Amino acid sequence: MADLKQRIDEATGTSTVGHEWDGIEELNTPLPRWWLWTFYATIVWGLAYVVLYPAWPMVNRATEGVLGWSSRGDLAKEMAADAKRRAPTVNAIAATALADLPAKPELMQAAVQGGAAAFRVHCVQCHGAGGAGVKNLYPSLTDDDWLWGGDLASIEYTVTHGIRNPDHKATRTSLMPAFGRDGILDAAQIGDVVSFVRTISRQEKASASSARGAALFEANCAVCHGAGGEGGRQVGAPRLTDAIWLYGGDRDSLTATVNQPRNGVMPRWNNRLDPATIKMLSAYVYSLGGGEKGLAPAAEGQGADGQP
Repeated sequence: MADLKQRIDEATGTSTVGHEWDGIEELNTPLPRWWLWTFYATIVWGLAYVVLYPAWPMVNRATEGVLGWSSRGDLAKEMAADAKRRAPTVNAIAATALADLPAKPELMQAAVQGGAAAFRVHCVQCHGAGGAGVKNLYPSLTDDDWLWGGDLASIEYTVTHGIRNPDHKATRTSLMPAFGRDGILDAAQIGDVVSFVRTISRQEKASASSARGAALFEANCAVCHGAGGEGGRQVGAPRLTDAIWLYGGDRDSLTATVNQPRNGVMPRWNNRLDPATIKMLSAYVYSLGGGEKGLAPAAEGQGADGQP
């Protein structure tokens, strides 16, 4: 690169910057004034923003700014205003006995709407949008299978106390033995039990295997699932005679369940949500289509859920 003295470019009338490369010279074209003023304005705006609003990140927080504004503060104000707006309805729901809600259609509808909002925040992660559940993981709340009953009181109890929470005495608890893992039944016996279950659920025709499985079922399974596999809500044992299966009703899935059941867990919400929100959640779950008539309070140890 050779240095040149500045000169005026004849074609454009603009001076050069004084150097060139391989015959190419750089023109000293000034920036447009509108661009410069815009640039200066952004500098002034940036300095003003740093002074007025949160700007510089620190270890645990950012600089606050002289105005004291924050997006969290705005959100808190909006939430407080919304809570004040909803307070009369929420208080009315809280003051109404759960069994009386269906007799008050407007209040029941408000409870369902409030429960839907709470469900989207706390429950969709497992039960899915609309309570459809996730196969092999989490139960559907829209079908007719309820381990502990699908009436309002039973649903509320389960939402309140959860399922298999070891630190909570009032939680729902049902533990199916691991018949294969713990050596209670051998592989051939498990195969016979599976044949019997598939027979009573109308997936297979009766056979010698299912006949042997019937005796094994009576000795090992009927105490919870009932003599005919109709289920037992007192202990949260699912019905085995229908086509609704959380973990699958095919032979491989049933064999895996008998060998080592999953015994899923649902958190209790009485340590996270207030009673009114739990009541609204219960009303929403009840409204999903799988809810059952009958509003008598559930005894301790009863509740509602799909397959565990």
